[in-house]
Amino acid sequence: MPVASHAAVVATVAVLALANVLNNHLLPAAYVLTSLVTTGALLVLLRSAGLGWEQAGLGRAAVRRGLAWALPLIVAVAVCYLVCALLPATRDLFLDRRVGDAGPGRLAFEVLVRIPVGTVLLEEVAFRGVLYALVRSEHGTAWATAVSSALFGLWHLLPAAGLSTANPLFTRTFGAGSPGKLAAVAAAVAATTLAGTVLCELRRRSGSLLAPAALHWAANGLGFVTAYLVIGLR
Repeated sequence: MPVASHAAVVATVAVLALANVLNNHLLPAAYVLTSLVTTGALLVLLRSAGLGWEQAGLGRAAVRRGLAWALPLIVAVAVCYLVCALLPATRDLFLDRRVGDAGPGRLAFEVLVRIPVGTVLLEEVAFRGVLYALVRSEHGTAWATAVSSALFGLWHLLPAAGLSTANPLFTRTFGAGSPGKLAAVAAAVAATTLAGTVLCELRRRSGSLLAPAALHWAANGLGFVTAYLVIGLR
């Protein structure tokens, strides 16, 4: 890998590490703003390495290709969540304490601002856009998928810290003590690494960043909506 590309990868990882600490510990109230600034910095790094928007799945043609994938993916997730919410065996998955007694205002903020702008935009640009493009340009798709997905899993180390107590089902599965918390974090990292692999493959097949972004928003945003409804109807 040329020095410029190598330096851009190192700089990208460093910027993401800083953003992760800021979002989860130092400045959680500025989550959306921090994510926007970080996204801008990553795009500058992409261009500094000599790569274009199309290589990151952000060109005009890529956006058009992604639009053909977006709606079917969102509908598929919505149907899956509806079925899971209606079945007693899976309904408890949506009893998330992080949703709690959220009102309509918070619901709108989470689904329309925090999740699409603070989470999906940053993570897709970072992992399926910039990192994926930088590694793929020199080492091919397999390495790009492996590196991007592994780092995506590690990205979730800090936010997964309270996972074992976020949901009664998770608490029963992992326990509330330290061993359970560690097991929950390990499971979250493994699951998000796998999810990152799926999103990278979707990025490859569609040729667009919009396709994985649509699936990512549907999984998080519609998950919040479903939890809100399930908790509210109990």
